Amino acid sequence: MGSSTGSSRAASNARVRRPAVPGRRHLGGAVAMVAIGSFRPWISTAIENISGARGPGLWTFYMAMLGLAGALLPARRHRLAGGHAAVMAVVCVVLPVWQLIHVANLVGFEGWMPGPGLVLVLGGGVLSGVAAYRLFTAEVG
Repeated sequence: MGSSTGSSRAASNARVRRPAVPGRRHLGGAVAMVAIGSFRPWISTAIENISGARGPGLWTFYMAMLGLAGALLPARRHRLAGGHAAVMAVVCVVLPVWQLIHVANLVGFEGWMPGPGLVLVLGGGVLSGVAAYRLFTAEVG
């Protein structure tokens, strides 16, 4: 009787682990990159750095929060998390590319360069796309 009580205590003290979902950590990394990059300088000039918060950086930050919600979803909802990651990927790739094209059309390629925030958001968007693919194709049992 003593041994069955000891084994039941060991079983009750065992840590319950969530099943590993491929892509969840990628999505968490993408969220961190986009959330940090959204408020960092997007355009660097000799006069000043232009923060992402003055333009499309706010939209990318909102997408980072959507990605965070997807990363925190239960494992059985991995396709929904993949949808969150896909929307985040589209917005976080299209907006930085649009920003680069827009500035290049306004002033050409002289006197400015992309800032670290724009590069982080673009990289986070690509990583979010990888996470979306892995979440959509995941086999969680």
